[in-house]
Amino acid sequence: MSRNPSEKEARQAEIAKRALQEAAERRAKVRPLELPEELGGRDGPEPVRFGDWEKKGIASDF
Repeated sequence: MSRNPSEKEARQAEIAKRALQEAAERRAKVRPLELPEELGGRDGPEPVRFGDWEKKGIASDF
């Protein structure tokens, strides 16, 4: 039983649409983290993402 390529593409498109809808529903249910305010930390993005901390021009990595 061979299927037409357009049928396969239509099935894949439907599956992709359903997956995107499910992902959007999951993201809508997620609550933001309730983290305490950091004292003495730096402004800007989380330094862990970049692998080092920089404060007043001095960088330290762990």
